[in-house]
Amino acid sequence: MGGIEQVMAARAAILARAAAIAGEAGAAAPAAPTGFAALFERALDRAAASARAASAATSAFERGESDDIAQVMLARQVASVEFEATLQLRNRLLGAYRDIMNMPV
Repeated sequence: MGGIEQVMAARAAILARAAAIAGEAGAAAPAAPTGFAALFERALDRAAASARAASAATSAFERGESDDIAQVMLARQVASVEFEATLQLRNRLLGAYRDIMNMPV
C-alpha cells in the first residue's frame, strides 16, 4: 500500500510545515496555489489549526484561565468536523488513485 504511505508522509510534511509557519511571527502569507494538491494541503492546514485551537481552549479551561465550557466544546467539535472532512477527502483521493491504477491500458 505505497499510496497510503505516500499520503501519510505528505500529511506529516504538511503538518510540520504548518507548525513552522505558525511559529514565524509577522511572515506574509504566500499566494494561494490552485489545484487538488493545494486544496488538500489547505484542508490539512485547517484541520491542524482547528486541533491546535481546541487543544489550547481545553488546556486553558483545565488551568482555570477560562470558564466558558461552551467555547471549549465548540472548538472541539470544529476540530472533529475538520478532521472528519479531511479524512473523507483523503479517502476519496485514495479511491480515485486506486481507480486510475486499476484502469486497463
